[in-house]
Order: sequence, then C-alpha cells, then structure tokens
Amino acid sequence: MTNTEAVFYPRILRLKQLIDRIGLGRSTIYDRMDTQSPRYDATFPKPIKLGAAAIGWIDSEITTWLEQRMSAKEAR
Repeated sequence: MTNTEAVFYPRILRLKQLIDRIGLGRSTIYDRMDTQSPRYDATFPKPIKLGAAAIGWIDSEITTWLEQRMSAKEAR
C-alpha cells in the first residue's frame, strides 16, 4: 500500500522573489512593515530570519495576504 498523502514543504521567498510576486518595490515592502510609515500595513506578512543577515517570507502567508486584498476589493 502506497502513501498518496501530499507532503507540504513551506517555500520561502527572498526579497527579489517577493518583489516579482506582489509587484511592489523594495522600499514599499519595507514601508508596509514599518509602524512609523504612512504606508504601514499591519496585515502584511512578517519576514522570518534565515541567517545572520538573511530574511525571507513564507510563500503561503503571501498568498493568503494577496487573497485577502482581492476579497476586500471585491467586497467594495
């Protein structure tokens, strides 16, 4: 008997991949995370630390954030 259950491996997006995926620039992404910025977005996914100087974003969290933004647009 074989196991046909899918195995989930989280995918991590680095900044360049995130920029390509959501269409926002580097400074705008960091503004979304900066509580002092007028462009701050509390719903924007937080990055995770990958190493001493490396961060990344969990792909599934970015997908959820995009879906929520699309749903909000449709609700208007």
